[in-house]
Order: sequence, then structure tokens, then C-alpha cells
Amino acid sequence: LYNFNSQKNHNISNRKSQIITKIKNIRWKIGKYQNKFHQKYTVCAQVYLKTACPHTENGKGNYTMQKLKAFQEKPARYAAAIVAAGALLCLTPAAVFAEDSLDMSTDYPGITVTAGDTVSFSLDFYVEEACDVSLSVDSIPDEWEGYFEGDGNQISVVHVPTSSGSVISDDTSDLVTFTLSVPEDAAEDTYTVKLAADGGTEGTDSLTLTVDVTTEATGVSSFEAEYPEQQGATGTTFTFDTTLTNSRGTGQNFALTSESEDGWTVTYSYDDTSVTSVSLDANTSGTVTISVSTPETVSQGTYEIPITATGPSDTLSLTLTVDIIGTYDVSLSTPSGNLSLDAYASTDESFTLTVTNNGNVDLDNLSLSSDLPSDWEISFSEDTIETLEAGESQEITATLTPDSDAITGDYVATLTVSNDEATSSAEFRVSVKTKTTWGIIAIAIILLLILCLGMVFRKYGRR
Repeated sequence: LYNFNSQKNHNISNRKSQIITKIKNIRWKIGKYQNKFHQKYTVCAQVYLKTACPHTENGKGNYTMQKLKAFQEKPARYAAAIVAAGALLCLTPAAVFAEDSLDMSTDYPGITVTAGDTVSFSLDFYVEEACDVSLSVDSIPDEWEGYFEGDGNQISVVHVPTSSGSVISDDTSDLVTFTLSVPEDAAEDTYTVKLAADGGTEGTDSLTLTVDVTTEATGVSSFEAEYPEQQGATGTTFTFDTTLTNSRGTGQNFALTSESEDGWTVTYSYDDTSVTSVSLDANTSGTVTISVSTPETVSQGTYEIPITATGPSDTLSLTLTVDIIGTYDVSLSTPSGNLSLDAYASTDESFTLTVTNNGNVDLDNLSLSSDLPSDWEISFSEDTIETLEAGESQEITATLTPDSDAITGDYVATLTVSNDEATSSAEFRVSVKTKTTWGIIAIAIILLLILCLGMVFRKYGRR
């Protein structure tokens, strides 16, 4: 009949002994009444002692009730006590001795918050047998909002697996989160929220949460950089190690955003993983590495990069500063990049040069100079460039004149552009050639000489 473990059977046995003892006491009291009732009460007591409950011998309980109907008023009160005692034994064990196994708890049922905060309580459950547990909010202050959440969704029922022994298993730990929103205008006071859980055959349980609302901040979350100001040249990637701290009594997910100049790139990494948001548990902190890449064409100057970490309860700001130092760089070439040309002795040869400022600082007083073969000459349309802005280019025409005695062959002419901060040189290969007209004249002269010699031999050859 009793399908219980040894402990419950022991409890049942003790309770039966107590009830039997009471029945014996009642029998003793019955003896004080008239003899005509003594036999009837004794029979009734013996029936209950013998049968214990009607489950063992069908009909015994009904027989006893018929006997008791004949009792008079005063002794009937004692008979009623006998019936009540017997009824305790007659009830099924689950109804009489069963204890609720469902237990709902949280690690921190009492917290302190400020008005406007949203806090979360992780709920743990214990049951002896797996069951579905219905969740509800029994009481909550006016204008406060609270809901149960599981796996990212609002829920009202949760399936709780069987717990192991008297310990809450990993499967039921943090199974449900209760999220509570405190109004912005909540007065400073102590409030309670009562949660209820109904597990059916596993029983019911309730949990009272105590929330102290204070006007003083419970913790100041922060976003700080170890070295918020750095210096470097254009094209440098600056790395900032920052610490993001969540001082709230509940976890927060911080979204990371930035405001930077066009062409700049800002990225974030957490635990060596590229991220755009960071989740921090209550009263914890984490290291966020911020990388700032600058374009090659950025001008010299100081730049600020505002970084924002936005969470449910906190919006944190951090300003990083990058100081781009002056970069001086100039180059000399031609529009096509070709550094070779043909020329003729004592003949002007013009070509175009391109001067480019590759730095991030304007270049002033750039002058052009040359290193040429002996007796060669060169001139420029502009010998000096007064100002060449960062990232800009300017074209100049150069005219080269080889020496009149230059023989056919390849020569090197070196041209240079420079000022006090930057310099650049380009070597040009110059191929000197002989003009075709001079060759024709030479051939004509040679032919004329041959003709003259022929005429001389013809006239004076017979002599």
C-alpha cells in the first residue's frame, strides 16, 4: 500500500503508533460512561485497531459508521474523535504524508538599485521528479514591470528535469531569469516582489524578492583607456587597451560605436575576437582592445575619436586622441613614369616632369636642380615651386640640350627636387643620336669626291 522510501515509511509507522495510543486513551475514557455504551465503544475501537483503514478489508469502515450512529450525544464526541483518527490512517499516503519537493530559489533575493534600473534574478529549481512548473507574479509594486525569461523568450511555464539528490543540478541552475524594471520615479524605500511556482504533483513554492531603491548610485560603471592619447605618422594603426566595467547588480550587454573621420577605420576585439558588443556579468569588468587605422592622406594635426558603450542601464563614453605628426615626402617623375628620352647633339629636347607631395604637410620653396654630362645644358619652366600642398602634384617642363660634340650613345642626366624637409631625385637615360640629314650630306660629299677623282683620272690618265 505504501510506495515510499524508508524514511517516509518510518514516519508513517510513528504516526500510526501515536494514533493507536490515542484510541486506547479514548477507550479508557469510554469506560467511565454507562455500561450499556461500553460494549459498543469497545467494539468500535477494536474495529479500527484491527482494520486500520478500509483499504485492507472492504466494508469495515461502513460497518463502523453504522455503529456510531446509535451513540448518544456526549459519548458521540469521543466516537467522532475515533473516526477522525481512523480517517487519518484511511487516507492515501500521498495525501497525508506527501511533502512538496518543488523548491524555487535565487542566489541574491535582496538587492539595492536606483530608480530606473532594470535588474535580473537567476532562478534555480529543485524537484524530485521532472515536471512542468507554472510561473507567475503574485505581487509586485504599482507601475513596476516584471517577467520571466528563458532562452531569450518571455515564458510562463518551464520544464524542470529531475534534480540529483539534494543538490540543484546544472540542468536546473539559471534555468529561468526574472527581469524586473524599476520606474524612474520610484521613491526611496524597500519593496517586495513575490513570485509563485506550481509544479502540480511536485507541489508549489514561492519566492520573495526584496528590492531597496536608493537615490545613491549602487555602483559607477566606467569605460577607461590606459593611454587615451597616442602620436604617430600617417598610415599608422593605433592600438588602445581599454577597460569596460559593469558596476550594476545585473549583467549588461554593451554595444560599441564610434565617430571618426572619413577614411578612418575603428575596430574592437574582446578575448582576441573581433566584436561589436561586449556582455559583462554584474560587478565585472573586461579588457576591450580598440584599433584605429588612419589613411595615408590624412593631414597633420590632432584628431579625437569618441567611443560609446551603450548598455540597458548605462551609456559610457570614452574619447581617444590621435596626434598625426608631420610627414614630409616628395617625388619626381614624369606623367607616364618613363625616365628615358632621345636627344641630338646641340639640339633642345623638351619633356614634362611631375613633382608630387606625398606627405601630410605642405612643402614650401621646392627647387629643381640637375647633374648633367659635361657641357650639357637644361632649363625649367619653373625653377622653384613656392608651395605644394599635401597630396598635390605639379607639372614642370624641362628642356635639355646635349653638347654639340656629343657622340652617339647613352648618357645619364640626374634631376632633383628638394627643400629643407624633403628631397627626391630621378635618373634619366638620354640616348644621343646623329641626325639623318648630316649622313646624307656626308654621303653626297663622298660621292662628289669620287666623281671628281674619276674625272681627273680620265683626263690625265693617258699622259
